[in-house]
Order: sequence, then structure tokens, then C-alpha cells
Amino acid sequence: MLYLIRHGKTDWNVRHKIQGQTDIPLNDEGRKMAAEAAEKYRDINFDVCYCSPLVRARETAEILLDGRNIPIIYDDRLKEYGFGIYEGTENSFSIPDCPVNEMFFHPENYKLKVEKGESLDELFDRTGAFLREAALPLVNDGKDVLIVGHGAMNSCIICQLKYNSDRTKFWAEGIPNCELLKV
Repeated sequence: MLYLIRHGKTDWNVRHKIQGQTDIPLNDEGRKMAAEAAEKYRDINFDVCYCSPLVRARETAEILLDGRNIPIIYDDRLKEYGFGIYEGTENSFSIPDCPVNEMFFHPENYKLKVEKGESLDELFDRTGAFLREAALPLVNDGKDVLIVGHGAMNSCIICQLKYNSDRTKFWAEGIPNCELLKV
């Protein structure tokens, strides 16, 4: 079985700032959310955990799996989508001409490759490679795989597995912080 979970809250989540690949740690609420998730999901078996190397995901995985003998493997392909120069933008939805908003409202039309960021095609390519090369072979062997990641990155994985990469369904599942999703 394949499971996904999004990291706990950060100060940037609270302030509605685009995080992307900016390495922001969990805040106290995020750590509490991860600890509550650890208790809530204690009885679910995970054979291995793959995790984004960004600190908010690493902290979540470490808290979530504390005391359990589950290896955590960090993989750069699980980093959040790179919003480039728009990372740190606060309340982008209140900025009418902010070009990355299209990613949130109409990902099927989003073709932008932002300066110092990545294109949506690149996100699909790297997460698709991760699925083919790391996660799915284990799942196909009967292993329970946990991925600790991010909103857009997790949505991209779900979009590929459940919706045949139909980008109109990119945000279909919604990924709340520290809620486990069985794919």
C-alpha cells in the first residue's frame, strides 16, 4: 500500500506565504500536529518511509515515526514544487497579476517556468521517476510505503496514480497538513 502525508504547519503556512523549496521549519503547532498524527496512525504498518529532504518534512517524519523501527530515506525528487522567485510571496491570491496563481486555479493551463524555479512538467517528471524507480516496485512487492512530503508534490503523485496525470484533477484530493492519505 502507498500512503502520503503532508508535513505539519509552518509559520509560512499560517501567513499564507508560498514556501516551495524554501527550507522553512515546522512551528510549534506543526510539531504538535505531527505528534498527534503519530498517535492517530500508530497502528498502521509502514515498511519504509521516503521523505522530502526539506526540514519541515524531515521533522514531520521524525516525529511521526519516533520509536518505530522504520527507515527514513530522503529523496530530492520529493522536494516541493519550485516556485522560484515567487517563494516568500504572501497572500498571492490577493495579487491579481501574480502569474503562479494559475498553478492553483488552472494547473491544466499552467505552462510557466518561473525564474529560479521549475515547470510543472519537471515536477511530473521527477515525481514520476521516483514512483517508477523507488515506491511502486516496493508496493508491487507487497510493502507498505509512506511518503512524507508537500502539498503540490503530493498532489502531483496523486494526479499521476489516480487520475492518469489529468491536470484538471491536480488539486482534486486536497492535502491537509498531517492527514494520512491512502493512495
